[in-house]
Amino acid sequence: MNFRIDIEMTPEELRRALGLPDVASLQQEMIAKVREQMETGAEGYDPLTLLKPYLNNGIGSMEAFQKLLFSMMNQYGSSKRDTD
Repeated sequence: MNFRIDIEMTPEELRRALGLPDVASLQQEMIAKVREQMETGAEGYDPLTLLKPYLNNGIGSMEAFQKLLFSMMNQYGSSKRDTD
């Protein structure tokens, strides 16, 4: 028996359904800081250093999410084999 469920939703609705935070304001703040640094022409300004803490956390979160999905798939696969 196969079931197929199609769900049509906007990215905003998907974000809310998954319980992910709204990072639009954080994104705007980061862009404003980068712009400010660029406009003042800060000596030794490196945009990567400014964004590095956010990038590292984002990558770690994505890895954790991937591990979660992978473990769920493994559990599903092993429980399916046990019932066969």
